[in-house]
Formats: sequence, structure tokens, C-alpha cells
Amino acid sequence: MADRAAAADHAATAETPLLRLERVGKHYGANRPAVLDGVDLDVRHGEYLAIMGESGVGKSTLLNLLAGLDRPDAGRVLLDGTDLATLGDDETTLLRRRAIGFVFQAFHVLPYLTVRQNVALPLELLGVAERTRRARTTAMLEELGVGALAERFPRELSGGEIQRVAIARALVHRPRVLLADEPTGNLDPRTAVQTLALLRAQVKRDAGAGVLITHSRAAAETADRILILDAHGLKAEERA
Repeated sequence: MADRAAAADHAATAETPLLRLERVGKHYGANRPAVLDGVDLDVRHGEYLAIMGESGVGKSTLLNLLAGLDRPDAGRVLLDGTDLATLGDDETTLLRRRAIGFVFQAFHVLPYLTVRQNVALPLELLGVAERTRRARTTAMLEELGVGALAERFPRELSGGEIQRVAIARALVHRPRVLLADEPTGNLDPRTAVQTLALLRAQVKRDAGAGVLITHSRAAAETADRILILDAHGLKAEERA
């Protein structure tokens, strides 16, 4: 009986989307059209999806809402069943720090910290012991091919190197939810392929969820699903 109950609980958890948008709307200014209007989305445990669309349709706004960096004007954003709008600022920050890895299009690495310090920062904020921080940071940098740059500062790096540092920082704390805004825009084709494989593997390994915003058809093809965002909302792209 206990085994059957545990199996049922596991099945129910697996069927509940890790991320959910319910009729989400967002606008900036009363006299301006909505950036998002009535958007629905479910992202299941272990699912890695790509969202494509023209510039200006709200793709980055959508990621910010999923990360709790912004709040919708209508509808709900749920992470593991928790409505983010019900959390206070401190609670949202803690949830984001623990559960979300965000690869920003503009990188947002800190110029006064070395590469190692930038990547270790999420672990430091979570109170991870220094020895463990160093080991995990070193492993992550090596995996992304920038281990030799660990003691350099961002000003000493190329755009592609900075992008890999930003990806390492997003992955180092093993987040349940990975959100990536054009993560391969500054990478050469070979590094882009390796990086996309790493992002996908992170999601699959931890049965988390991944949302990739991209204009790159090659990047989108690595996802389980491709969705198109336009003024009418999100729709699935037909795939052969």
C-alpha cells in the first residue's frame, strides 16, 4: 500500500508542470498595447523547450516573468505550483537564488570580480562551503572551456568568453529551472553546439525545466518543443 501511494504521489508530481503561465498579460503604460496578452504555457519536469518569434513580441519579458524578475498585470506565473505573485520580494529572491539559473543576453557579469568569483557567486549566496564552491566552480569552468581564464577579469575576455562565463554562473548551483536568453549569440558554431548540449543535459539530468529564447534555428532544434510567440500568444511549431 505504501509503495503504491508513493508511486501515485510521484506520478502526480511528474504530471504537474514545473512551470506554468495562466492567461498572463503584461503591458507598459496605459496607452500602449500589451506586450503579452493571455499567454498560457506549461513546461513539464525534464522538458527543454525553445521559444522563437520576431523582435519586440515579448520573449525577454516572458523570461523575466518566469524568473520572478517582473510580475504580470494579469494571470498567474507558477513555479512548482507556487504563484510567484503571492511571494514577498525577499521570498522571491530566495526562490530565484535556489531554483533558477538565468543566462542573460547582456551577460551581467560583475566587472570587479574575477571569472572564478563571478561563477562562484551563486554558491556563495547560498552558503555553500568554500572548498565545495571552488571544486564546483573549477569543474564548471573546465566544462565550458574557460578554466584557464579563472583568475582573469571580464575586461580581459572576448565576448564569447564572457558568454561562457555567464552560462557557467547560471549552471553552477544546479538550478531546477534554466532560463536562457540568446545564450549562444556570441559563440562560434562549434562552441555553440557544445554549450547547447550542456544546457540540455543540465535540464535532463535534474528533471528540471529549461526555456531557451533564440532566433537561431539550429539552437531551437536542440529543444524538445519549439513554440512561436506572436501577438496572438504562444503556439507550437509543427515539426516533422
